Amino acid sequence: MTATTLLLFSLVALAVIATPGPTVLLALVNGSHYGVRRSVPGMLGAVVSDFVLVGAVALGLGALLAASEFWFSVLKWVGAIYLAWLGLRMLRSRGGFELPADGTAKTQHGGRAIFMKSFLVAATNPKGYLFCSALLPQFIDPVAAQTPQYLTIAIVFASLDFSVMLAYSFVGARAIRLLKASATRWLDRACGGALLALAGSLAFYRRANS
Repeated sequence: MTATTLLLFSLVALAVIATPGPTVLLALVNGSHYGVRRSVPGMLGAVVSDFVLVGAVALGLGALLAASEFWFSVLKWVGAIYLAWLGLRMLRSRGGFELPADGTAKTQHGGRAIFMKSFLVAATNPKGYLFCSALLPQFIDPVAAQTPQYLTIAIVFASLDFSVMLAYSFVGARAIRLLKASATRWLDRACGGALLALAGSLAFYRRANS
C-alpha cells in the first residue's frame, strides 16, 4: 500500500465518517449530557467496532452477508431493533444533563454502558460490513501481505472515526453549556428521531443482489 493510496483512503473514509450516523449522533448526545471526557468510552466502543468491522471484512464476513439472505436479515433486524429502541428512549427523554464542574462527579450511566451502546450500534449494522467489503479491497495491494494492509486501514479508519466523534462530542458539550438544561430534551428528541429514521432505513434495506 503506497502513501498515495492511504491518503486517498483517508479522504474517502473521512467523508463517510463525517456524515452523521448512529455513533456520531450518540457522541453528540453523550457530549451534551456528560461532557467530552465522560463521552470517551462511547467513542472507544465505536473504535473497537471499527476494528471488528475491518477484521470481519478481511476474514470474509462481508462476502458471507452478501451471499446469505438469512444471516444478512438476522444482523439487519438486530441492528434495526436496537436503533429503534435507542431512538424511542431519546424521544422519551425529560432532558437535563450531568456536566461536572470539577470533573469528579459520577454519571448515572457508567462508562461500560456508554461503551457497549456505541459498540453495539456499529457492530450490528450490516450496511457497514457490506460497504467496507466493497470499498476496502480497492485499497489493498493483492500481491502484498494482506494482514498489515488491513491493520493499517483499521488504524486510520478508527483514528478518523475517533476524531470526528470527539468533535461532535465537543460541539454537544459546548452547545449545552450555552443553553438551558431543558435544551437537552430537544437535542435528545431530534437525535432520537434521526435514529428511528436510520432504524427504518435499515429495516427496509436490501442487499444489492436481492
